[in-house]
Amino acid sequence: MDDEDDPVVEEIPVFLSKNLQDSLYLFQYPTKTTLPNLDDAIVVNCCVKPYTQQVKVNFGLDTDAKHYDRFKGEQFAVSADGKYTLGSTTTKTGERPTFKRGIMDNQAFTSTRSLTDVSKYIVGILTDKEMHLSPLTSIVQLRPALAHFDKEDKRRKAEQKAQSDDVDDEEALQQVTVKFARGGNVVKKAKAQGGGYDSFMKRIVDEPWCEAFWHARSTPAAELERQKMYASNQHANQSLSLQPSEYLDKLLPHDEHVQQVDTANVARVYNKAMLKTMPALEQVGVLLKDAKMLSFGDIMRILTEHIDPHLQADKVLALLPQVGILLHGNWVPKSEMVYPENILSRVNGVTAEQMIKARDYVIFRFSRTQFLFRNQVMAATQLPPAETLDVLSTLARVNSSKRWELLLPPDKEFEQKHSDLVQRQELLWRATEQTYNEMDWAKETKRVRKRSTRTSESQSTPAKATMPPPGVDATTGTTMA
Repeated sequence: MDDEDDPVVEEIPVFLSKNLQDSLYLFQYPTKTTLPNLDDAIVVNCCVKPYTQQVKVNFGLDTDAKHYDRFKGEQFAVSADGKYTLGSTTTKTGERPTFKRGIMDNQAFTSTRSLTDVSKYIVGILTDKEMHLSPLTSIVQLRPALAHFDKEDKRRKAEQKAQSDDVDDEEALQQVTVKFARGGNVVKKAKAQGGGYDSFMKRIVDEPWCEAFWHARSTPAAELERQKMYASNQHANQSLSLQPSEYLDKLLPHDEHVQQVDTANVARVYNKAMLKTMPALEQVGVLLKDAKMLSFGDIMRILTEHIDPHLQADKVLALLPQVGILLHGNWVPKSEMVYPENILSRVNGVTAEQMIKARDYVIFRFSRTQFLFRNQVMAATQLPPAETLDVLSTLARVNSSKRWELLLPPDKEFEQKHSDLVQRQELLWRATEQTYNEMDWAKETKRVRKRSTRTSESQSTPAKATMPPPGVDATTGTTMA
């Protein structure tokens, strides 16, 4: 597309601010809808774990609201902290009470890291026709934490244990075996497990919560932090004067550790502008390969309406047999175009030669029958299930009766109008028919051999005799080599 067709409407300068690159978190609330906005909510408490980048926020609940069940809130407080915790700083177990007022007046949200690598994510502010970008420290998702239920279970277990201890004061003596390990081995084992999952979870649990101040959105302190998202140094960047290739190298530096993509296995995508620059033969081949199956009318309509309005039908008819195969009045691409040379299948690495042979077999069988079964094709071509599915999908689909049929219905009108092309294709199939029949014959031979083997064994054994195990002589009872 020329620059004249796509003019530049406006240029906006972009600035990068690194003032908050070590302390800018993005909060996500997956369980919240857009209706209850938490920007103006009252925050009772806020804690942070800087090392593991965890956040815990306690949002206040309106206990005087008409939808709030006060009895249930008091019941939750008693279940979590026990009775008579109103105004106390510690519970009977010595822990800080979850609800100091004796009622569930807040709801805690704890965070989990949704992404481990946030280097590709930034936050931007558009103001005064300037874009200011700030890199993120972490992206966390806040979900409700039901810690009061855990406290209830823990308290109940402690009470049950205390009751059982009062009943069974005297414990039976038990023999205990003590084993001592060498100190060096313990240290080595601890170092080896230092980077494991258990060690990581232990660090998360052991790291203490650091209480933080929560400043509301409209407070001066919050506005002061928000100003740090604007770049302070707005001088012209020398990178903008570089050439496009040099600028891209600086923006996306080459990494030797990045795995290179094999371009031979990547399917090319063509647009109309690219098709117009290609010869007519390649144009027809690209259309057939992308569409899998086309009628002659659809081919002419696409070529004349979008590529070359002066293209003649006779020319296209002369080119089609070079890149396609006529199948019940419709055209499908040749197998050599679908599976180029030196290409392996994606799942099991089957060679292109085997895939071409299998697809040619499928095309020939569809020329003789209306439906095919995947097991039938798999047995004749000896392809794995994934590759068999890939071959069938290049020209057929599964119908409601679980059978494979062609993508398009037969075009009888084209076959009657161009009977010479139909006869020529039939001659080509008759020349190779013996090859495909041998593939089916080999499949049937294996079945007959297995059946005949079982029949001969059953006939050679007397009716009342017991069948000996495989590899044992029935007359002598000796093991056969």
